[in-house]
Amino acid sequence: MPSLFDTPPDWRRRRAGILLHPTSLPGPHAIGDLGPVARRWLDFLTAAGARLWQVLPLGPVGFGHSPYAALSAFAGNPLLISLEDLVTDGWLAPHELADLPDLSEGPADYARAYTLKEPLLTRAHERFRQAGGHPDYAAFCAQEAPWLEDWALFAALREQFGGQAWTSWDPALVHRDPAALTHWQERLAPRRDYHRFVQWLFFRQWRALRQRANARGIALIGDLPIFVSHDSADVWTHPDFFALDQHGQPTVVAGVPPDYFSATGQRWGNPLYRWEVLAASGYAWWVARVRHALSWFDLVRLDHFRGFVATWEIPACETTAVNGRWVPGPGRALFDALQAALGPLPILVEDLGIITPDVEALRDELGLPGMKVLQFAFGSGPANPYLPYQYPQRCVVYTGTHDNDTTVGWYAHASEPERDAARRYLAVPGHDIAWDFIRLALASVAIFALAPLQDLLALGSEGRLNVPGASAGNWVWRVSEQALAPGIAARFRELCQVYGRLGEDPAQRAAEQE
Repeated sequence: MPSLFDTPPDWRRRRAGILLHPTSLPGPHAIGDLGPVARRWLDFLTAAGARLWQVLPLGPVGFGHSPYAALSAFAGNPLLISLEDLVTDGWLAPHELADLPDLSEGPADYARAYTLKEPLLTRAHERFRQAGGHPDYAAFCAQEAPWLEDWALFAALREQFGGQAWTSWDPALVHRDPAALTHWQERLAPRRDYHRFVQWLFFRQWRALRQRANARGIALIGDLPIFVSHDSADVWTHPDFFALDQHGQPTVVAGVPPDYFSATGQRWGNPLYRWEVLAASGYAWWVARVRHALSWFDLVRLDHFRGFVATWEIPACETTAVNGRWVPGPGRALFDALQAALGPLPILVEDLGIITPDVEALRDELGLPGMKVLQFAFGSGPANPYLPYQYPQRCVVYTGTHDNDTTVGWYAHASEPERDAARRYLAVPGHDIAWDFIRLALASVAIFALAPLQDLLALGSEGRLNVPGASAGNWVWRVSEQALAPGIAARFRELCQVYGRLGEDPAQRAAEQE
């Protein structure tokens, strides 16, 4: 079987990039967004010679604000919509933003962002309706209808029932009684249309940002979690796809056993798939999901790849992930279905954690690049597979991921043998460890090399985005506008050039052709 992995020719060569979720940008309304601040971020990436920008899942977040617990596997996060761009488009007036507080500094505040944005998005929707809509809107609604109609009703019902999980709604809705669905569709028609409109805005702004990035030779790497949130439009709409009881509650949930990150493992709480049901349709839901992701991104990181071979199944009654068991996943069959429907796929796979030979075999059979993390490289001697001299060319190396501490934070908390091994391997004193790791990643043979922005800024643990298993304090770190200094971009660009990751500058090529 030929490799499933394929990318446009300009992105198959050595590239370097930066990991930063849009919520971490210094947006003026308490959270990063897709407007002017994101365009200035593209300026920084261009100056840095970065040809890859990796983000986390972009769906609407629920409890805990985790992008890996989105309320939909298909919808975009309304909090990322730029109000400034709505002024430019004529849906809001400049004076409606003039009196808003400047909240571009400090941690992301999801509740404050909602309080500021939702009334203005509602106002924009009213003007949109009064103006008779937009030529693109009907086409968008028709094209995205297979998921959009379910999302619009789910989101409107969630508002109606005070943000409660769908299992707490009226029993007729929990069980999707056709008469109840029809009743609420009619009753909530205006809010359903509002939620369609908001998704149209998100898609327009994201598409424009992606086109702007691509014009600069920057490819966008998205993140596709293997599991979906229990409190999501997907589970409510397709309960037969998931292991649920008669009340809609999971009987078993996903997670991972005790590992590097946690002594009690990670109990994620996502319902597990009934793979036999999905297989009966030729994995149509998964095909639609991957197709959708590829309409947003140039490349997709497939999260928790090992779960497609075997999943850690935890009884829902358990409070930790210790008492679980491995159960088979769909394996090769799912990827055969994806290839048959979509052709070669620009997919990277997250193959971290407890990786067994059968997981490695499937990854290699499919020809998909796996991940290497430098923070894992210095704890077990010269045979450690995360040391760069062990890498195959077809892999993606990171200094650290969104689940790791920053490299400076890692170094501060690592054991002295680990720190000593890192210093000896790098032949450095360790005073500039974040940039030492960045240099090592870019110098490696890995086809792609990425670092979280926090490592370019040499931040300590105060810059950490997520602590797996922690119930509070995650997903709120934001960069300040002043931190994105030209000198940092120039330093990264120099390393990209030294290690053959700079590639051709599309802007310069276009200028030469004029």
